[in-house]
Amino acid sequence: MLKQRWSKILVFVASLAPIFWLCWRAWNQNLTANPIEFITRYTGDWTIRFIVITLAVTPLRKVLGLPDLIRVRRMVGLYAFFYGTLHFVTYLWLDKFFDFPDMLKDVAKRPFITAGFTAFLLMVPLALTSTAGWIRRIGGKRWQLLHWLVYFSGIAGVVHYYWLVKSDIRLPAMYGAMLGALLVYRAVARALKRNRGAVPKRPVTAISTGALRDSP
Repeated sequence: MLKQRWSKILVFVASLAPIFWLCWRAWNQNLTANPIEFITRYTGDWTIRFIVITLAVTPLRKVLGLPDLIRVRRMVGLYAFFYGTLHFVTYLWLDKFFDFPDMLKDVAKRPFITAGFTAFLLMVPLALTSTAGWIRRIGGKRWQLLHWLVYFSGIAGVVHYYWLVKSDIRLPAMYGAMLGALLVYRAVARALKRNRGAVPKRPVTAISTGALRDSP
């Protein structure tokens, strides 16, 4: 129990490291010649990274045989929403100065803004229903179905990034490949689980009889 608690504390602190580093650079006036663009890109990058990390928890815990990793998945997912909120607030406050009509024009006319706004909106219900109380209210199966939205949020985020950079697509392509691999893994795992559940179980008596018949 103590080891699990320290593991959570370590993940909590490590997840705050990007914002601490950003604040340190701001304190030292080292946010490049365009601070708003730097902060926007920085928080957007970390949003996608935390989404990918969140989705990678289940495959890693199964492949590496580390079941306790599941205990930090919710925390990592909330950090994805945290950095996504910072990314959105940077755009809303520092870029648009709360000019909502101008922001709505951006959403309607600029596709990459539309994709980014969609990605953020899809994260909101995931963050709101991340507590144990919400899992009990809506039921485990419905909660799991709802949280498949994280894949759509990640895809919309990658599209947002891809349309934003236009020329140098290496980072969005990398994140897209990671999301694609994780989605394929989940789809294959679900298909295998469904197939195993569809295999009829032979009665115990028949198995016992067969085993006696084959014995020397």
